[in-house]
Amino acid sequence: MGFFRKSRLPAAPVEIAETVLLDGRKVEVLWRRHPRARRLKLQIDTRSGRPVVSYPMTVPDTEAHAFLLRNARWALDALDNIPTRIAFAPGVAVPIAGRDRRIDHRPDARGGVRIDGDSLIVSGEAAHLPRRVTDFLKAEARRTVKPLAQDLALQVGRKPGRISLRDQVSRWGSCAANGNLSFNWRLVLAPPPVLHYVVAHEVSHLIHMDHSPAFWSLVARLDPDYRAARDWLTAEGARLHRIG
Repeated sequence: MGFFRKSRLPAAPVEIAETVLLDGRKVEVLWRRHPRARRLKLQIDTRSGRPVVSYPMTVPDTEAHAFLLRNARWALDALDNIPTRIAFAPGVAVPIAGRDRRIDHRPDARGGVRIDGDSLIVSGEAAHLPRRVTDFLKAEARRTVKPLAQDLALQVGRKPGRISLRDQVSRWGSCAANGNLSFNWRLVLAPPPVLHYVVAHEVSHLIHMDHSPAFWSLVARLDPDYRAARDWLTAEGARLHRIG
């Protein structure tokens, strides 16, 4: 590999994509050296369909490469089990708040994009349909997440900073040291208890910036059934990343 010099370590994450041979199969891998990384970590980016190896700045490239080779079989199995990508198109069923709504394209309809029973009515030209559906879902996520985050923060006696919605690749939410909260807009696709759990999780970080017993106790106070939602997200989260 030899992508990075040890003498001058960058302050920001450095990412390099490289094609690697894993058990005789060519796979594009993203190597990510991160200043806050504490250990080697292998994940699968379900959006791009490639393994991501994250590691500390002080770990040699050769050690990261050996780590990937030791876990080659796991990586290949995970790649083979990535859910099929679902594009926004007429007739496609899209989960909204955990309930499937089938896209019904009506070019001359009024109202932009709207839910009608089990249908998602989308007006306008076909070429703009994917963007219009995405914009609608982001707006729905914003309408749902922001008030919930503010309400839960009030329950723990904190006022969050900026609350933003993003399209994060591997995270469902985050809480910055300054109190800013960020959430993945794809949470609007999940059942409401799952969205509630993620918001409760990040709001709890306004008090505890760790995953200590005290943190999980606070999560349980805000969301007594959080374990079921967490298990659902572990099992189904990758599928949500492949929608749209």
